[in-house]
Amino acid sequence: MSNDTDTGVDGPLTGYTVIDLSRALAGPHAGMMFGDLGARVIKVENPGRGDDSRSWGPPFVGPEDDPQATYFFSCNRNKESIALDLKSDTGTDTLRELISRADVLIENFRSGVLDRLGFSTAVCMEINPRLVILSITGFGHDGPESSRAGYDQIAQGEAGLMSLTGSGPDDMQRVGVPIADLLAGIYGSYGVLAALLERERTGKGKVVRTSLIAGMVGVHAFQGTRATVAGQNPAPGGNHHPSLSPYGLFRCHEGAVQISVGNENLWQKFCAAFDIDPATEGMADNSSRVANRPAVIELIESRFAEYGPDDLLAKLADAGIPSGTVRTLEEVYSWDQALSQGLKVSVDHPVLGDIDLPGPPLRFFDADGETEVETTRTAHDAPPLLNEDAEAIVSWLDSDD
Repeated sequence: MSNDTDTGVDGPLTGYTVIDLSRALAGPHAGMMFGDLGARVIKVENPGRGDDSRSWGPPFVGPEDDPQATYFFSCNRNKESIALDLKSDTGTDTLRELISRADVLIENFRSGVLDRLGFSTAVCMEINPRLVILSITGFGHDGPESSRAGYDQIAQGEAGLMSLTGSGPDDMQRVGVPIADLLAGIYGSYGVLAALLERERTGKGKVVRTSLIAGMVGVHAFQGTRATVAGQNPAPGGNHHPSLSPYGLFRCHEGAVQISVGNENLWQKFCAAFDIDPATEGMADNSSRVANRPAVIELIESRFAEYGPDDLLAKLADAGIPSGTVRTLEEVYSWDQALSQGLKVSVDHPVLGDIDLPGPPLRFFDADGETEVETTRTAHDAPPLLNEDAEAIVSWLDSDD
């Protein structure tokens, strides 16, 4: 661990230093996760234009002469920024110094790019044998298609997720967020933490590699085993679960609700609440209900038709049926439950002033017997301006010399 750095924020990774060479989303998301946990994350960007996502919009906010891309804000909180020309001696010398002091290096260049810049895996490990390198590509670092550029929607399609998503077989859809990028970053972070733990035993660093398609295949879950074990080829099924019924989105008067009837006990409770015979032909067990899904949906929606969403949710709650609504993002970020979990945080941005960002999904507690004290980081830094922290970073490197 690099004990010569301090973010000023306590967290599980306080004292660790992460050099984030990545851009766009997969690597930056991983870097932000480390920053959320208290690590010092130094984002290395191209001079002049910075990370690609600084120009991804609309929407842009702020003054016309200094527009800020909200996309960049989504994956770069709790970081510092320095702009380095890695084709110059000064830039490479500074990066070499950063690597020598780092615990983790994140990169998501195409295979071979970092080698051509003079920072191959061998060189990085020679500079710092304790370094953990997280390398994220689109299609993997080897194999017949390793040279392909990785973009989220292409990965969603190539790795099968779009074949599972949509209203039906003729309506394949992308997931509404760049899920391939995000999952590659999450899986990569998980791998880095494992490598850091191993380093405690061995004293040696490690290379952790993942890809957008690996992240996609990694979350196929039961759909994957339908293919590999049952020999099925799953297709989009809309807003209803392919293996459970009733489980999905159901229309009611002037709206819709979601219900999850995941076992026969819940089916009995549901039927009692809505005057349905649980032994109705074709509905007596889950397998029958899945096979007769259109009839199940028609029956349930006929019962729901007399209720508005709020009244229906109250009735479902009274009956003990897991249920919920579909919120817009505006509603989510004003929802008391989301706010209670720290899922919206305020930061002070140097151009925009006080702004709200989606918050980190983890909370931490010190437990002593029956007493718990929350130790979750609550003070967060705004995504940095390009090169905002260069002077401080260079001063830190010089003082260490």
